[in-house]
Amino acid sequence: MIYVDEALLNLIEGACRQFQLLTGRTNVWLAFQLTNLSIVVYFVLAAVYFWSSPAIARIALVLFCGGLLYLLTQTIFKVTVDAHESSAYRRVANGFRNPRRVRDAPLRIAFLTLAVLLPFPVLLVHRFVDQSSLDTSSLIAASPLLSYSLIALTTAVLYLLACDPLPPCAGRFSEWIRALLPAGRRTSDSGVASGDSPAARTGRRGARRDWDPLCARDSRHDRARVDAIDDSTIPTDPTGRCRAAADARRQSVSLGGTRDM
Repeated sequence: MIYVDEALLNLIEGACRQFQLLTGRTNVWLAFQLTNLSIVVYFVLAAVYFWSSPAIARIALVLFCGGLLYLLTQTIFKVTVDAHESSAYRRVANGFRNPRRVRDAPLRIAFLTLAVLLPFPVLLVHRFVDQSSLDTSSLIAASPLLSYSLIALTTAVLYLLACDPLPPCAGRFSEWIRALLPAGRRTSDSGVASGDSPAARTGRRGARRDWDPLCARDSRHDRARVDAIDDSTIPTDPTGRCRAAADARRQSVSLGGTRDM
């Protein structure tokens, strides 16, 4: 299963990179969207069990879902997807692989095994509940399918989070959409068409600087040269005449001292 997990992870990483080249969206963005979808599926499943449970079980279920929603607001919903993407860009720019490739391998293998072995039993249970003479609603009959979809979404999220993105890029599809816009709206809607927010653009600019160490070295050298210039003569002497006169005076003084010797 370790070799199967590694091969599947490499395949998903290649697909995510092709998706990034087309849309500009990374595997982190895909994992974030699938996480939101799995949360929705979980609360739908909880609502299904809420209507078919007694009063005490309903109270316990409401308390559990309320605590879970509070934990989600303090963990997943607290950090934006742009911050996660910027962190992934910095990690890859520094030459580090994703630590989740090794750290989450047992968890990925466990969920992959469940996703492969459970479809047939889930379909049998769903068919039995659907064809039984019990008075059950359609949502309760579909609860096994909802449970399996939650397992499949969790497996997909684990594999997406273990991938490494490419350097920041706009995406071919986004560039094609901007090319179709009129010339007047092309500049104003460029950020909206590409799906970039100000935080994402800031993180990607920092990631581009990290990707090119020569650029970072040249920028530091340029800042040192700017600091060495006397700024007091720049606004008052734009032609440089005062500076040339000062150089001539220093040269004459040095020549006079040489003659005295």
